Amino acid sequence: MRQTSRPSLLSAALLAIGCLLAACHSVPPPAPVPATGLVLHIAHINDHHSNLEPLPDFELRLDGVPTRVEAGGFPRLTALFKASSGLPNLLKIHAGDAMTGTLYHTLYNGEADAALMNTVCFDVFELGNHEFDEGDAGLRRFLDHLRQGPCRTTVLAANVEPAIGSPLAPASANDYLQPYLVRQFGDIGVGIVGIEVRGKTMNSSRPLPSTRFHDEVETAQRMIDELRERGIRHIVLVTHQGYEADKAMAARLSDVDVIIGGDSHTLLGDFSAIGIAAAAGPYPTVVRNRDGDPVCIGQAWEYAKIFGLMAVRFDQRGAVASCGGSLTLPLGDDFRQPDRSGTFVAVNAAARQRILAALQGSGARSVAPDPLAQAELARYASRLDDMKRQRIGTASESLCLVRVPGEATNRSGGVSGCENANQLARGSDIAQAVAEAYRQASRLADFALQNGGGIRTPLPRGEVTYGTAYTVLPYTNVLYELQLTGRQLAEVLEDAVGNHLDDGGSDGSHPYAAGLRWHLDLRQPRGSRFSRIEVRARDRDAWQAIDPERSYTVVTSDYLATGGDGYATLARINQAGRSVNTYLSYTQTFVDYLQARGTVARPPAADYSHQRVIGRDGKPLP
Repeated sequence: MRQTSRPSLLSAALLAIGCLLAACHSVPPPAPVPATGLVLHIAHINDHHSNLEPLPDFELRLDGVPTRVEAGGFPRLTALFKASSGLPNLLKIHAGDAMTGTLYHTLYNGEADAALMNTVCFDVFELGNHEFDEGDAGLRRFLDHLRQGPCRTTVLAANVEPAIGSPLAPASANDYLQPYLVRQFGDIGVGIVGIEVRGKTMNSSRPLPSTRFHDEVETAQRMIDELRERGIRHIVLVTHQGYEADKAMAARLSDVDVIIGGDSHTLLGDFSAIGIAAAAGPYPTVVRNRDGDPVCIGQAWEYAKIFGLMAVRFDQRGAVASCGGSLTLPLGDDFRQPDRSGTFVAVNAAARQRILAALQGSGARSVAPDPLAQAELARYASRLDDMKRQRIGTASESLCLVRVPGEATNRSGGVSGCENANQLARGSDIAQAVAEAYRQASRLADFALQNGGGIRTPLPRGEVTYGTAYTVLPYTNVLYELQLTGRQLAEVLEDAVGNHLDDGGSDGSHPYAAGLRWHLDLRQPRGSRFSRIEVRARDRDAWQAIDPERSYTVVTSDYLATGGDGYATLARINQAGRSVNTYLSYTQTFVDYLQARGTVARPPAADYSHQRVIGRDGKPLP
């Protein structure tokens, strides 16, 4: 980062930020802004994905000791936004993907998210790709809820062009979406331009075919040029395209000063003192634009866990002189650490004080939720228990849970229709249904992959409720789409079975699939267990043998995509950049599948992934 030639100004501004975030009893007045420059403060979040409640068991590591505590939650973010409200020249920004991911979205279709966002009153909200998950009409419903509050947040998307007469442009192109906003700070104007990720939104969400998405870089430069012609010297891009794309875009643009981004759920900054070492870069990240001037880039992780606050000082030309700031991970004060048996228990008062002292300077600190936001959240939370009892579909027959066909334990014992499920070649009915839900949710996947252990209970015959679905699939997994060859696919399947037969790992790794089937011989050595692997690709109606050289798309959970349960080949593919995180909740995907079908049953015999299984004893399973 370039050092400013006038360090006292930025230092004073950052001191004011630190005092505000530490909830000082008295806040010194901010440093005066000289006539020759502007200090712009930007408070921002992104990708909260309907995560309104705090995470109950967030784990830190303090002096080597695992420590669990409640973390994040929208009311704590609101408290931090309000604490920053005394800063001069303040912008409040949400960089997209407010929706999709928890029961709050499922039940309230954006209403709860809008209500909590309106406790902040963002200046701008940039559309994320998941804002289009329920089409243009679903997005309009959310934006209508956002408009019902007092805030009048400007919704940005310069490169999104809805057709006139469609839900987002009933009368004119800018009924709901604006290309940019100009905020005046005294006699200085700041232009804020919104850019949506193009390909991902078109391919993995559900916008109307008539809604056009334009090139991100070309649109951004056109908007910047338009603002410059209006005499606006200070340009902030609010993007939803990912951290790496933001850095690449900055180098191709002239006159851009700041990029506040989302989409990649990137953690920046240094949180190593609390055991979080996965940061992708510094906060802010400073790169150069096409003119050679600095560009300050920021992103604030995910799921209402991080609050970003950036300070940018401009020189008299309107170019960035320097930037700084901080990221805050807001915590509760319910710290728990393991006792001698390994059970996490509440710490005593002395340990609590040591923990609070250890957190100083770490980027994490205890923050009390904003009372008004907490009350708003409680209003919506009260209906969730009722929702869990709501019917979402019917199982016409029991879908049995099996990990490995032929296993000794019947995991579906006591479920009518599953009396001998563990001894059948077909294996897990419920894993097949979940995989099919993944495949239908993806607009690109040829087949879907699910591990047997990722599903926790069978699905008994009869009524299916939200609560049932979230018991079957209780984790917070999301779906990834990965590109792989037929040869790599065979390696993935061998990884999955080898994990429990050869490597001593969990048998929860055992694979199930939709749109993919095979013969399996558990007697054979690794590399020879799978044969007659066939795929019913997205563009084909018939089953065909896997082509070792052809490229296919698989949709699966993030757990498997990142190498969980021994899926090492998938991890290498993901690390090589041949994957896309859709951020679709795996449980919500199954809920949507049930609601769309009404009734769910076991698939036809020809569609089961296990077409023939020879057990470890050499006997074919029926």
